[in-house]
Amino acid sequence: MRRTLRSLTVAAAVVLTALTTLVVTQPAQADTRICEQYGATTIGGRYVVMNNRWGGTAEQCINVTGTGFAITSQQSVGNTSGAPVSYPAVYYGCHYTRCSPGTNLPLRVSSITSATSSINWTYVSGATYDAAYDIWLDPTPRTDGVNAQEIMIWFNRQGSIQPIGSVVGNATIGGRTWQVWRGSNGSNAVISYVAPSPITSWSFSVLDFINDVKSRGAITDSWYLTSLQAGFEPWIGGAGLAVNNFSAAVNGGGTGTPPTSPSTPAPGTGCRVSYATNVWSSGFTANITVANTGTAPIDGWTLGFALPSGQSVTSVWGATLSGTSGAVTARNVSYNGSIPAGGSTTFGFQGAYSGSFTAPSAFTLNGSACTRA
Repeated sequence: MRRTLRSLTVAAAVVLTALTTLVVTQPAQADTRICEQYGATTIGGRYVVMNNRWGGTAEQCINVTGTGFAITSQQSVGNTSGAPVSYPAVYYGCHYTRCSPGTNLPLRVSSITSATSSINWTYVSGATYDAAYDIWLDPTPRTDGVNAQEIMIWFNRQGSIQPIGSVVGNATIGGRTWQVWRGSNGSNAVISYVAPSPITSWSFSVLDFINDVKSRGAITDSWYLTSLQAGFEPWIGGAGLAVNNFSAAVNGGGTGTPPTSPSTPAPGTGCRVSYATNVWSSGFTANITVANTGTAPIDGWTLGFALPSGQSVTSVWGATLSGTSGAVTARNVSYNGSIPAGGSTTFGFQGAYSGSFTAPSAFTLNGSACTRA
């Protein structure tokens, strides 16, 4: 996501404002229209779509489908020598405290064995915008705030706009030639890869771009990949722009599965979950044991599950949570991130409920389905 060229302090203030006004709808089933400034929803049980009108004040609306989104209205007008007005996008991973359901990100670069993505775009004429694929990395496995390194892949650009920084050369990645730009927006470093002509559809290795950035000395293997995003940065207009289809899969550290087969564990992996509860009239506690039944150690874990209707989390220990009702994602804390083969770890939470009490029906560990103890 392109950031404003002002100071880090101002950028941070904008982010905090965004967090306090985030509007979250229910997971999209039929098409969903979002006009709220920071409105968001989930699709496919795996990705988050966000309106994210962070740099403009006029109306922007998106129509969210089961596989992507389209901009239906974009009324703000930006200065083409400055920052864009928004970044409506779909993403996999963690972005400003919100993580997509069941994601295995953040994941250390050295642990990644593959990172692939597929994207299909619809472009329009008469508007000023870029079609940008964002890759975010940080020295720490953070799930909030601004990451230190942004990789932007410009699939298309229209109008008198350019990436942050200046041209530093060319690169051949994925069988394509890219013009490479490098700079900083005051909050994070940015390396951009600009296509010489529009690309409307492509399946590619995200890891190829990460490795190129690593070869430039911008990151190391000890850094973490935090999110993969695809969207548009409009300056003027943009109605009709669409991400028709988006998918992403990151495998590594003995974890992860492609989105086409989420119920099939990756080779060497396996997990079992025990969900023990203590229930009273309007509340409950849950103690969860996650066992690694595979042959490879797990370095960093993410447990995904859905709380039944009427249940919500009020406090948690031994993990951090994204979401307090519906789709919930639990992530390890500093002291319990490694689970050796044959080992286990535990965490728990307290919650409230209404109606009859039932336990979640399914769990996924780093994207792979777990058995129930």
